[in-house]
Amino acid sequence: ALLDTPEEMWEAAFNINTHAHRWAAKHLLPGWLARGEGYFCSTASAAGLLSQIGSAPYSMTKHAAVAFAEWLSITYGDQGVRVSCLCPQGVNTNLLNSGDTAGTDAVRASGRVLEPAEVAEVALGVIEAETFLILPHPEVLTFMQRNTGDYDRWLGGMRKLQARMM
Repeated sequence: ALLDTPEEMWEAAFNINTHAHRWAAKHLLPGWLARGEGYFCSTASAAGLLSQIGSAPYSMTKHAAVAFAEWLSITYGDQGVRVSCLCPQGVNTNLLNSGDTAGTDAVRASGRVLEPAEVAEVALGVIEAETFLILPHPEVLTFMQRNTGDYDRWLGGMRKLQARMM
């Protein structure tokens, strides 16, 4: 819950999920711009496109990571810097398996949990095609369309899902 989340957790989430992208770009951009080409592949999450039930720091910082990748593409795309943003839903990692939180339960309930190798294969294909959004879980695109098609209905549905998870 927001009121119970320690400031240290917020700081760690911003450092890992958002600032790390900014720090990497800060150091890589000068060389890319000098060469007139470069590729930035950001790892965010479906939680960066569709707010996740559970952890406010995770969802908020993943949204920020997606926004930063979009900004990089807009700002430097015409200077040869290509950007992709990886937004998987559930991946069989230590992070997903670290606890039985509402967010983890929601991820497991909403779709298939992929193995890291499956995500890497999808990511490689999208990077080779040089498109922005990498969605290893195709259903995330459907969820995004529902979200933008009727935002209030989407929020109501997410509240219902949260109530079932808690």
